[in-house]
Amino acid sequence: MKTNLKNKWLFAFLLVGCVAYSQGPPPPPPPPGLPIDSGLFCLLAAAVGYGVKKLRVK
Repeated sequence: MKTNLKNKWLFAFLLVGCVAYSQGPPPPPPPPGLPIDSGLFCLLAAAVGYGVKKLRVK
C-alpha cells in the first residue's frame, strides 16, 4: 500500500515538473511607437509631386 502511494506521488511530481518545464516564458512586449516607413514614403512622394508641379508651372 505504501509503495503504491509513493509511486502515485512520484508520478504526480514528475508529471507536474514536466508540465511546468514545458511552458516557456511569455513573449516580450512589442516595441513602443509607430513605424514611419510608409508614412515617410508617402510624404516624400507628395513633396516630389508638389515640386514637379511647381517646376512645370514656372
